[in-house]
Amino acid sequence: MQFLAEPEFWVFVGFVIFVGILVYVGVPKMLLSALDDRGKRVQAELDEARRLKDEAQKLLAEYKAKRRQADEEAVAIIEGAKAEAERIASESKAKMEEFVARRTKLAETKIAQAEAQAVADVRAAAAEAAVAAAEKILTDSVKGKIADDLLARGIGDVKTKLN
Repeated sequence: MQFLAEPEFWVFVGFVIFVGILVYVGVPKMLLSALDDRGKRVQAELDEARRLKDEAQKLLAEYKAKRRQADEEAVAIIEGAKAEAERIASESKAKMEEFVARRTKLAETKIAQAEAQAVADVRAAAAEAAVAAAEKILTDSVKGKIADDLLARGIGDVKTKLN
């Protein structure tokens, strides 16, 4: 029993007793429980991270879809605006052409009226001049009651025929 005198033996015995006390108190169970709890927390955090990653991917896909939809709507709005602008331009052009045509027709009508008025004025002036000339000639050449009757009848005939 010489090993009882060795200090290493007593360190070993102390160590075994210490481990025995730890086992009796339940330290290994507590360590295993703590490790299990820590593993469960890590697993829960990993599951939460996966869930958040999936949600983020879904949100990204939704936002990409919304962006595509917004781009399509923007293109549709631009095309609609271009079509509306073209329609307004063609309507404006048609209205302008119609306005010019109306103004041209109105000017032609006024010109025609002015021509007709000028012709009527010239005829009236010619008739008055003819009546005045006839009156002077007849007054100088015919005298008396016959001259007055002839003159009145001639003036009346000329006026009715010229007008």
